[in-house]
Amino acid sequence: MGTLDGAALDTIFRNARSFNAWTDKPVSDEMLKELYDLMKMGPTSANCSPARIVFVRSDEAKEKLMPALLPQNQGKTKEAPACAIIGYDLEFFEKIPELFPHNPDARNWFAGNDPLIQETAFRNSSLQGAYFMIAARSLGLDCGPMSGFVPDMVNEAFFPDGKVKANFICNIGYGDASREMFERSPRLAFDDACSIV
Repeated sequence: MGTLDGAALDTIFRNARSFNAWTDKPVSDEMLKELYDLMKMGPTSANCSPARIVFVRSDEAKEKLMPALLPQNQGKTKEAPACAIIGYDLEFFEKIPELFPHNPDARNWFAGNDPLIQETAFRNSSLQGAYFMIAARSLGLDCGPMSGFVPDMVNEAFFPDGKVKANFICNIGYGDASREMFERSPRLAFDDACSIV
C-alpha cells in the first residue's frame, strides 16, 4: 500500500479543524451513506463494530436534542446540516457470528460479561468515531466533535430501548471558516507524549 500525498494528509489531519459555524450547504442522504460505508471499513476488536449512529438532521430531531446539549453547543448544532450521535451497542456481540465468521463462538467471549461488554463497546465505538471523522474529512466534509452534552438525556431521547448508549456527538457539514474559528491550539511534541523502548 502506498503513502498518501501531502495534500491528502493536510485534508485529513494537518489543515483539518473543528468547526463551530456552518454554511447552509446540505449534506445528502447519499453522502451520509457514503460516509458510513467508508468508516465501517476501519478495524475493531474481533470486527465487533459496536458503533451505532443517529444522524440528527430535521428541525424536529434537533429540537429534541437541544435540551441535552450544553448551552455553548446548541447554536452550532442547530446550524450544522447534520449532527451525528455516535453511540455504542451493548448487544454488539449478538452480531459476532455474522461479523467474525471464522470464529462465531467469539460471541461467548462477551455474553454475560458486562464489564467486558462495556469496555469493548466503548473503546471500539470510540475508534469508529475517529474513523468517522477521518472518513468525513476524506469526503470533503468538516467536523465539529463535542462531548458537551448530558448522556442520559441523549440516551432517553434517541436510544430509549437502553441497548445503545451515546459516546460523543459530531456536527458535520461544510464549515464556515470566516466565523468562530480560533487559532489552532498547540499539540504535544513527540518527546512529551511518546517513548521508544
